[in-house]
Amino acid sequence: MQDSKAAATGSVTLRTGPSTKRLGKRILQNWELYFFVAPAFFYFLIFCYLPMYGVQIAFKSFIPTKGIMGSPWVGLDHFERFFHSYYFWDLIWNTLSVSLYDLAIGFPIPIILALAFNEVRNGFFKKMAQTVTYAPHFISVVVMAGMIISFLSPSTGILVHLIEWLGFGKPDFLTDPRWFKTMYVFSNIWQSAGWGTIIYLAALSGVDPGLHEAAIIDGATRFQRIRHINIPVLIPTMTILLILNMGSLFGVGFEKILLLQNPLNMESSDVIATFVYRSGLENAQYSFSAAVGLFNSVINAILLIVVNQVVRRTSENSLW
Repeated sequence: MQDSKAAATGSVTLRTGPSTKRLGKRILQNWELYFFVAPAFFYFLIFCYLPMYGVQIAFKSFIPTKGIMGSPWVGLDHFERFFHSYYFWDLIWNTLSVSLYDLAIGFPIPIILALAFNEVRNGFFKKMAQTVTYAPHFISVVVMAGMIISFLSPSTGILVHLIEWLGFGKPDFLTDPRWFKTMYVFSNIWQSAGWGTIIYLAALSGVDPGLHEAAIIDGATRFQRIRHINIPVLIPTMTILLILNMGSLFGVGFEKILLLQNPLNMESSDVIATFVYRSGLENAQYSFSAAVGLFNSVINAILLIVVNQVVRRTSENSLW
């Protein structure tokens, strides 16, 4: 028995030693790959994982002079304060409505553009149209917000004067709360729709031309070929992007909204992200803003998991 145990122990030792050496040898042999992976690894480690240590201030009354560890615990007081506040449901509705509006209008536009570009046979026109549509993606958020304010200004805005010249009155896009969501969503589409088509065009490039040739011989129209050949190829890509978009319904960025906000449209433009920014940086309520931000992140994580399961099952039973 002792000999068998010793033999077993020896075999384990022999297996562990060489495997560790083989791992080190593989790392040395492929050091270039690990070198290229290292920046991404350290980026997420430093900027995504290490800051999670500070999330605990959401459960404390953070005092800068005492630091994170020295600040007293308050439990769920900040969360209860946020849930019972008069602006809680307004923030939830504004965040959710902006996201759903953007998803409903902005998600199908790149798909339609990609299908349209795929049918264009004039190479010069196709390249020019693609360049025009995805060029706004490279404009910074600050410059984009400045352009929107310049175009929609009640006094000097070219679009406002054009609408007035056409006889539709003089809408006040910048100060009327009813126009804020539409202004935000359509400016997002202008900036990102063309860039989104690149992903779908890459998926369409993998379609076998023989399928279209066979469909043409069978008498299929262009619309039928798009519906039965091109769209099924796009469904996996559409599913992944839909999961990512649905999982970030409460993750509306604050940059453009903050730049387009003013006291007159605050009613419909204030979302969770801008509220966290004002509470944490402007009002120095660090613990309270951390609690609100943590609540937002948890809701996004739950949504991502739920939507992933729902979209998976729906795509498996797709009629396409």
